[in-house]
Amino acid sequence: MVTAGPVSGRGRAPLPLLGFGAALAVAIAVGVTVSATRDGSVAAEATATGTTEPIAGPPGPHGLVGFAGREADLFGRPVDVPVNPAGVALAQVSGLPTRPDQPDWLTAAPAPAEGEGIWQKLFGGPVVRFFGSDGPARIEGNAAVGFAHTPRGAALAAEQIYWRTNANPRDRDLLLRLVEVSPEYLAEYDRLVADGKVSERIPEKLRPLLFASDAYRIESYADDSAIVRFARKARETVDGQPTWVGMRLAVVWRDGDWKLRPVTGEQQVQIESLRSIEGWTRW
Repeated sequence: MVTAGPVSGRGRAPLPLLGFGAALAVAIAVGVTVSATRDGSVAAEATATGTTEPIAGPPGPHGLVGFAGREADLFGRPVDVPVNPAGVALAQVSGLPTRPDQPDWLTAAPAPAEGEGIWQKLFGGPVVRFFGSDGPARIEGNAAVGFAHTPRGAALAAEQIYWRTNANPRDRDLLLRLVEVSPEYLAEYDRLVADGKVSERIPEKLRPLLFASDAYRIESYADDSAIVRFARKARETVDGQPTWVGMRLAVVWRDGDWKLRPVTGEQQVQIESLRSIEGWTRW
C-alpha cells in the first residue's frame, strides 16, 4: 500500500493506518465511485437521508442502548445508526459451515441476510456489516472483538478493523488491540502523531461516501491468516452496466481473534476497478 506521507490539504494524513496513507485508498475509491457524477448532485444525495423512530436493541458497553434511527445510503440501502457510535453486536447463532471439509466453507453468505443492525454506520461515517453467525460477539470501547475462526469471520474482521481504526486515527490503544503492529511501525506512528500529521477523524466531506461494500471474496485462507477482497459499488457505469471498486486486506489469527495486518514500506494500496462480482459472496 502507499508509503507514509501527507495527503490532506494541510499536510495531515486523515487516515493514517495501513502505511499512514490509507486516505489515498479512500480517495481513490471515492473518486471512482463518484466519477460519473458531474452535476454536483453528490452533496445533495449525501444529505438526503431519512430517519425513523428509534429501534430497540441490546445495551452497549457504556449503557448506550440500541439504534437511534435508520438512514439510506447513496444507493438507497437502509443503514441503522447505533446510539453507541462503536456499534451494537448482534446475538450470535450457529448453522453455517464451521469446518474446511464442509460445503461452501469459503463462500457461504453470512447470517442473517436481513434485519435490524446488520448494516451499521460507525462513528458517523463508515458503514460495515455485522454478523449474527461469525461476529463480532462484543463491542468493547471502540473495538469489535469475538470474530469466528472462519473465512466469514476473517472477512468481517478485516473490514471492521480497517474502518474502526481509520475512523479513530489517534486511538493508539485501538491500534494496538486490533492491528498486528511491529515496534518500527508503532514508532513511526507515534512520530507522525507527535508531529501533528495524523488527523483526529475522517474528513466530514468523505463521511457520506463511506457506504457499505457489496460483496467479498476469500483470496486465500489458512488457519492463521487470510487475504480478503472487498467490492464497493461505484456510481460509474460502463455500457449501462454497474461497476465496483475492489480493495484487498489481510488479517492474521492471534490470541484467539483476527487482527489486521498493517501495510508498511513500499507496499501499495491494492485498489482495482471491477466490471463484475460474479462468484463473489454477497453480504
